[in-house]
Amino acid sequence: MTRPAIFPQATAPRPEKRPHSDTHHGVTRVDNYAWLRADNWQEVFKNSSVLDPTIRKHLEAENAYQAALMTDTADLQKALFGEMKGRIKEDDSSVPMKDGPFAYGSSFKLGGEQPRYFRTPRDGSEQQILLDGDLEAEGKAYFRLGGVDHSSDHKRLLWAFDDKGSEFYTLYVRDLADGNDLADRIEDTGGGGVWAADNSGFFYTRLDANHRPSKTFYHAIGANSQEDLLVYEEQDPGFFMNVGGTRSNEWIMIGINDHETSEYRLLRAGEPLAEPKLVAAREIGLQYDLEEGGDVFFILTNADGAKDFKIMTAPAHDPVRANWRELVPHEPGRLILSVIGFKDFMVRLERKDGLPRIVVRERASGEEHLISFDEEAFSLGLSGSYEYDTEIMRFSYSSMTTPSQLFDYDMRTRQRTLLKTQEVPSGHDASHYVTRRLMAPAHDGELVPISLIHHRDTPIDGSAPCLLYGYGSYGIAIPASFNTNCLSLVDRGFVYAIAHIRGGKDKGYAWYEDGKRATKMNTFTDFIATARHLVAEGYTAHDRIVAQGGSAGGMLMGAIANMAPDAFGGIVAEVPFVDVLTTMLDATLPLTPPEWPEWGNPIASADDYRTIAAYSPYDNVGALDYPPILALAGLTDPRVTYWEPAKWVARLREMKRSDSPVLFKINMESGHAGASGRFSRLEEIAFTYAFALKVTGKMEA
Repeated sequence: MTRPAIFPQATAPRPEKRPHSDTHHGVTRVDNYAWLRADNWQEVFKNSSVLDPTIRKHLEAENAYQAALMTDTADLQKALFGEMKGRIKEDDSSVPMKDGPFAYGSSFKLGGEQPRYFRTPRDGSEQQILLDGDLEAEGKAYFRLGGVDHSSDHKRLLWAFDDKGSEFYTLYVRDLADGNDLADRIEDTGGGGVWAADNSGFFYTRLDANHRPSKTFYHAIGANSQEDLLVYEEQDPGFFMNVGGTRSNEWIMIGINDHETSEYRLLRAGEPLAEPKLVAAREIGLQYDLEEGGDVFFILTNADGAKDFKIMTAPAHDPVRANWRELVPHEPGRLILSVIGFKDFMVRLERKDGLPRIVVRERASGEEHLISFDEEAFSLGLSGSYEYDTEIMRFSYSSMTTPSQLFDYDMRTRQRTLLKTQEVPSGHDASHYVTRRLMAPAHDGELVPISLIHHRDTPIDGSAPCLLYGYGSYGIAIPASFNTNCLSLVDRGFVYAIAHIRGGKDKGYAWYEDGKRATKMNTFTDFIATARHLVAEGYTAHDRIVAQGGSAGGMLMGAIANMAPDAFGGIVAEVPFVDVLTTMLDATLPLTPPEWPEWGNPIASADDYRTIAAYSPYDNVGALDYPPILALAGLTDPRVTYWEPAKWVARLREMKRSDSPVLFKINMESGHAGASGRFSRLEEIAFTYAFALKVTGKMEA
């Protein structure tokens, strides 16, 4: 493919080669760029200033190189940022949610980067600001709030923040009477906590040096945190752990899980010193979640072959598996996603035929009804309620053309009340846009859904550029929801498309299973099939498609670059998981043992080694005609470590045949989620969109 010279001439960084070899299952690999991984990476997560100066110099050279190649987009980036910012209501506020004598919500002030948390009297009146994120962020290069939870007596606020981007959160307790924080300060937590019944203390998880939440503690207000009570310790590094509560404040739930197996331990919130009680012991492949229901627990599970999940009940005082009883049976093709319990009702969010729906069940009679919607493709979210004894629950709705709407729904009368419609201050007319749901034929006959939006004036004759987004891992479905940012591309003639590829649960649990471990290649071939289908249907041409994905979606970008570089005019890989084999071979890294169920364990299994080696982007870089590639990363990212994209970019430059550049932009003061402020995040999006416009020749549009 002939690619136009659209980037200025500049010398790309070429890191030194320092060969490092490893041998597994009789296979020896040589990695010339392994040295880009800092030996003291755990320390770097907490203090980036200790990074090896040689590595820092190389990363800074990468930033200088991409800046030089993108310098002619400066005005475009400013215009894109201004447009996207103009679609945000700067002083936006949530609709407060009632809880006892108060209603709690969040808001932004004009020009504010961080949210503020407030409360009003239950039926509205003057706001009391409980926590001002902008104030807390002052003087910090990076700042992200974690959990924010008020106590049931409404006297205190438990809140957390991360000021490194490494997701080690510090917990504080605020006295809501005077607005001051207590002396209690707990470092290295998972980002939140759960109050005990009497609010004299709370439960939280603490991360170990390898960033794993391995211990749950109870902290009594005023006590020395070093003497906190260890409630439960998880010995298996392959499992995540979290602690949660129920809206009735009766139970504390310690959840332990990997990507295919789960286990819960319970204790009453009023008995923080009690030993947690096991609900059902972990069995490989058995998943279950608990939801309160007064004298019972609702249990969402895949037990007994319920691949798309069913709902069971069990007595709250003894919810062991022997006492589980079926309430909502398994229905193949109907994936039950979540359950919320109320005193008189149970609500579930499920997906059928690729679209979400909400089902309300009256507990006494068992009568069920659907909350219906009309559009071809849309997104739903369950907000639930702070309160358990209520007949009002809250949900959200949007589509690719319809701004988000928030409703209160009376489960008894079936009346929905529109509380809020997302404001687009610069204006939005849905009639100017067309949204479609297409089905792309995959290599094996499966049909891959595509959600897309384009301006009504965009010609569908193959001339339009297209941004094609994909993820396809962990069973995560990408919703067809309203996205004000992408309108900056759509208004410039782009088709914006989402590929609902295997590896997500967009078409049920089997859709996920068909895109993991031994069948992972389906994820990549599905994405390539969606690109080819969009071309076949006249929406775009291959040299006008910019592929985009982040994290595991960044791995997707690396794989499709190797498999079908001719199918794309550009690739954007954000925090890309591209050195899959090396990472899965290193059990010391934060996420490696918990990730083995998703990818396979190449240490223990030669078959898993071969499977991963066949697609791992870094290991499969070849002498190919790659399109322009933009990689983005964060220095303190504990999920996809910075050296993965740094090494990948170096190998691409070494191996590629084309003149197309490979750009690497690394935020030296952030982690996996990128910039923490809402407007600084828009600047990052403006940069990636400018790249997409540049490589498709639309900079002047």
